[in-house]
Amino acid sequence: MTPDATPIRDAATIILLRRQSAGVSVLMGMRGAGAAFMPSKYVFPGGAVDAADATAPLAAPLADPHRSRLLQQPRPGTVPDPDAIAAAALRELAEETGQLIGRPGPCGWPGFAEAGLAPDASSLTYLFRAITPPGRPRRFDAHFFVADAARLATDPDDFSRACDELSHLHWVPLAKARALDLPFITEVVLAELADLIAGLAPDAPLPVPDTVPFFDNRTPAPRFAQIA
Repeated sequence: MTPDATPIRDAATIILLRRQSAGVSVLMGMRGAGAAFMPSKYVFPGGAVDAADATAPLAAPLADPHRSRLLQQPRPGTVPDPDAIAAAALRELAEETGQLIGRPGPCGWPGFAEAGLAPDASSLTYLFRAITPPGRPRRFDAHFFVADAARLATDPDDFSRACDELSHLHWVPLAKARALDLPFITEVVLAELADLIAGLAPDAPLPVPDTVPFFDNRTPAPRFAQIA
């Protein structure tokens, strides 16, 4: 069998979690029907890591153990950059939803610059990792983070600054999210999230997962691992 030559790019996704007395919800939007990757599917905000993400002026870095877990089990010939991956997650959140997680500081990114904020990676919890299987038009080494909506510096119901990459942006009750038209991996991540916050009080800090599940699809023979 000929190996899949499609390059695998690092990517980052944020699951923005809103905990209220009425229940728990997550922020999701729909990709366009003409999108090359996962068209017409409901997804979390996210996208590929850009070269400029490596030099982003973070107000605070990603905390451990999340940082050390991102460094584990790298793809051959690569060295993961935890700060770049975390920065990409916060940048994509800002671009696709208009929502900002940051602290006062300098940053030239749209949204952050106007608000006088720099992205805050310390608010992110590393939850899940998955590599796109061979045979897809685009392949990503996707890192999923959770962030509490209480850490937003913006109005969680204001999407007026969002780009047009995701439509139908809205807060979806966690119990109903899996009924949407979702990519398979998004269903799996939602189940992991539900397990992580089961029984958690609305004002309690997000717990650190015992391990990070890793769907490793670099080759036609898939592998499942746990990153400790």
